[in-house]
Amino acid sequence: MLDIHFIRENADIVKEAVLKKNADIDIDRLLTVDDERKSLLQQVEAKRAEQNRASFEISRAEGVQKQALIDAMQQLKAGMEEIKTAVDALDLEWTKLMLSVPNIPSPDTPVGKGEEDNVVVREWGEKPVFAFSPKPHWELGKDLNILDTEKAAEVSGARFNYIKGDLALLQNALFQHALSILTSEEALRALSKEAGLEINPKPFTLVIPPLMMRTEVMGRMARLHPMDERYVYEKDNMVFIGSAEHTLGPIHMDEIIEEERLPLRYVAYTPAFRREAGAAGKDTRGILRQHQFDKIEIESFVRPEDGYREQDFFVAIQEHLVRSLKLPYQLLAICTGDMGKPDQRQFDINTWMPGQQAYRETHTSDYMGGYQARRLNTRIRSSDGNLTHVHMNDATAFAMGRILIAIMENYQREDGSITVPDVLLPYIGKDVITKNA
Repeated sequence: MLDIHFIRENADIVKEAVLKKNADIDIDRLLTVDDERKSLLQQVEAKRAEQNRASFEISRAEGVQKQALIDAMQQLKAGMEEIKTAVDALDLEWTKLMLSVPNIPSPDTPVGKGEEDNVVVREWGEKPVFAFSPKPHWELGKDLNILDTEKAAEVSGARFNYIKGDLALLQNALFQHALSILTSEEALRALSKEAGLEINPKPFTLVIPPLMMRTEVMGRMARLHPMDERYVYEKDNMVFIGSAEHTLGPIHMDEIIEEERLPLRYVAYTPAFRREAGAAGKDTRGILRQHQFDKIEIESFVRPEDGYREQDFFVAIQEHLVRSLKLPYQLLAICTGDMGKPDQRQFDINTWMPGQQAYRETHTSDYMGGYQARRLNTRIRSSDGNLTHVHMNDATAFAMGRILIAIMENYQREDGSITVPDVLLPYIGKDVITKNA
């Protein structure tokens, strides 16, 4: 969330952000509630002081005077309880309103209403030219017996899949390839130098995080809503993660991090669960949009002054990974109306998929500033003892299903087999994926 003092001192900026992000929040009402809440809290403090004085006088009084003071004290307590009830009601409204305020978009974020207003920052790679009509991945996968969505639909329903044989090995190879870069200081130093970034090349720590989390903590991450996109286990008040960042983000919840430990960087490879409730009728074939998929996610915690540069580093990592596979892509700056509520700046990578004759989203990079950290109460203690909220970044290294699609469709051959990208050969041990027995 944003700081209430910032909101009060920059109300016009916050109102503008609300409009740009299509958020449903009345900033004037929030400020009114905040004023009323402060006024009542002052009354509570005044009555508490009055109560303390009355207690002292009662201890010294006797007889009729003492009883009169006791009766007055009872009336004072009743009045205080009435004010406290009003404060509790205002607290609930204040909290609800505060949690609804979106983050302020960065100055370089494009202004727009939806994905049609996203801006292409750059393009890389040449689209492959085939001497035949390229097939979509669902046909390739079925013909090679490495992808089975039909049996998965019988077992689990729509938007599930079986990934088999060499395609499963290819997915494992992608994980090993990403990990060889993310956990290597030497590789990260070379990558950052190539991108023209002066940044600490501290490697990412591999984490195996929980796949379920408390609903309250998902709310503190500002990722609980829209609720109909989440798989919720109401009996235990738990929710399945929609991405590893959902449980990587709270890894320092309610902690103070010493500044010299920063940056803290983490990588996790987990299943992700999403209802895709808003995708009815979209991408119903293949594995582009699934209820369960595997994903490598990266997360970091840095000083406020390092936040933008850290996101640039994350984007450089993403571009390096896609370029290492020699896949054509576009880097997009996401506009205000298409970015998430907690995002301050967002970039996506859309990779070319020739079987669909379209660029499709494969990567996202989100910079939250201190928005999530304020909700999570994650702070930094600087060398002079001052406390400030840490700034957080998260990004996709590989969303497996989508990057597998891109490889299958870009590397397909006329006989229906699939060439393995050179960079993955050491991990998979073969250069062509043929039909699975």
